[in-house]
Amino acid sequence: MPGGALAQKIRADIRRRLLPDGQDTAAAEPNRRRTDLRLAPAALLVWAATVSGPWLTPGILLLVWGSLAACAGVLLAMLLRRKKAGGHWRRSFLTTLTASLMLAAASTAHSAVSAAQRHDEHMAGLIAARASVVAEAEITGAPRALKTPGPSGRAERWAVGAVARSLTSGGQVTHAHLPVVIIGGQEWQRVGAGQLLRVTGKLRPPDAGRVEAAMLSASSPPVRLAAAQDWQQAPAVLGKRFASASAWLAPDARGLLPGMVTGDTGGLNEELETAMKTVGLTHLTAVSGANCSLILGALLLAARSLRLARIPAAAVALAGLGLFVLMVGPDASVLRASLMGAVAVAALAGGRAGRGLSFLCLAVIALLLVAPELGVSFGFLLSVLATLGIIVLGRSVMGWIPARVPRWAAAAVAVPLSAQVLCGPVMVVLQPQFSTYSLLANVLAAPLVAPVTVLGTAAVAILPIAPWLATVLIGVAGFFAGGVAAIARFAAGLPGAAPPWPEGVFGLLTMLLFSVVTLLAVWMAAHPAGTIRLVLTTHHLTACLLDRVLDGKPQRPGPPGWTVRGLVQPVPVRRGRLRVCNSNPGRSQVPPEPRSASARPGGP
Repeated sequence: MPGGALAQKIRADIRRRLLPDGQDTAAAEPNRRRTDLRLAPAALLVWAATVSGPWLTPGILLLVWGSLAACAGVLLAMLLRRKKAGGHWRRSFLTTLTASLMLAAASTAHSAVSAAQRHDEHMAGLIAARASVVAEAEITGAPRALKTPGPSGRAERWAVGAVARSLTSGGQVTHAHLPVVIIGGQEWQRVGAGQLLRVTGKLRPPDAGRVEAAMLSASSPPVRLAAAQDWQQAPAVLGKRFASASAWLAPDARGLLPGMVTGDTGGLNEELETAMKTVGLTHLTAVSGANCSLILGALLLAARSLRLARIPAAAVALAGLGLFVLMVGPDASVLRASLMGAVAVAALAGGRAGRGLSFLCLAVIALLLVAPELGVSFGFLLSVLATLGIIVLGRSVMGWIPARVPRWAAAAVAVPLSAQVLCGPVMVVLQPQFSTYSLLANVLAAPLVAPVTVLGTAAVAILPIAPWLATVLIGVAGFFAGGVAAIARFAAGLPGAAPPWPEGVFGLLTMLLFSVVTLLAVWMAAHPAGTIRLVLTTHHLTACLLDRVLDGKPQRPGPPGWTVRGLVQPVPVRRGRLRVCNSNPGRSQVPPEPRSASARPGGP
């Protein structure tokens, strides 16, 4: 018999002997699957190399790159030698570790090149001296309003990411590829990605840990030197046209609908924005993984309804996601959201359990190699943690909920709970307060998000072709967006909606402990019998431990009907008769005086 067939027969025989009687090995196969962790080291190493880039000098980064490359070469040689020798048991581990080191070396090399540009002697001197320069810069992102109100009470300062192509200072022109953040007045809110502009301003060093080489405070309005390409202008044009078409809606819906569909929060009411931040709904006001998941799910459902196979349907859904990304603007945050949303669809199309973490690791590696600035972004960290919570904890939390509860209701509770458990410790670092009604608000708003996203996206696509039909879709989507705004205002107005939380590391640790306690409480509420067994057994073990430590006595018997084995299997309880020691309750019982031997019955 061949060796492979013999090994399969032995494994099947072992499974048949170990499984309980009557249980099929095929039925037990899903229970044997484990979460695939092979790509986790690669994702962590690439992330660590990306984060270290803004903090280390080019020389140290070059040393780290050499060390990673040398280790990868040694492991690759070991892998090839074991392959020739016929060794198989460590091949998978060596392959994964070698790939992890190679990817980390590539990320470190990218960080070293960026650091060399930031630490250029002439450029670093201009930044340190806060020199006045004339810069030609290409806009790389969308403008965002800074939370610094001006004399009129509105945000009059705007910030936008750019890449400085040349800097002129003191009559000397320096050509560069320098990532900067331009801060200017209201005229900067109308710039778009891909435009080449000339601006005059002062350089200053960025905050520690930022990937930008400098901050440029503009002292003049932007002068456009070259327009953006058509595909770069299309998202801004569609967004403005959609916002104009939504102007007839109610105030809350008019400001919230463009933010939920295209990520344009320029018309969002400040009071509503504060309410959504208080109850943990700010992820709805930007293009997030939830939006991309809904778009992918709708496209996948439509493709499957046309009787397409799983893989072609997934390809159609991913192509639609690409068009959605181009429609809203392919910046780093949108790419992050699209890949995080595609993780769920890839896991569904793959048809294998336990592979969601592998897809998440691949998405993290790809994003960090394409856009290294995401490595130091809290938005990226929260997105990864939310997706990780849904993948790792979501299915378990749904399994805790009794089967008589509909699965859609169980998912509506399990998905936001799983995401918030992992995101909570990071959120309190950014905003030291506790969102008491965050889970309630997310559960109530979840049924309204899908029609807003799907109908709003369809309206954006057909607005240039059929404006009347797009207006109808905007009206329906605006109705549901108004419902989301009402939920946010209602939850934010409840007592104790945002109590303060400790700041810093202590706040992070306490929120981490609170998250663990929350999961334990959910498990206990879903398993009352198991909770009782756990409490009784814990009490028994504690009493036994105290007996041994304090009195040195042998272990006392457990509660009637319970042993240490009682966590799994209860012991039958014996029946008996209860004897009453005091026939007159409420009175103090005085012991009788001892009688003499002559007074006893039957005495002499």
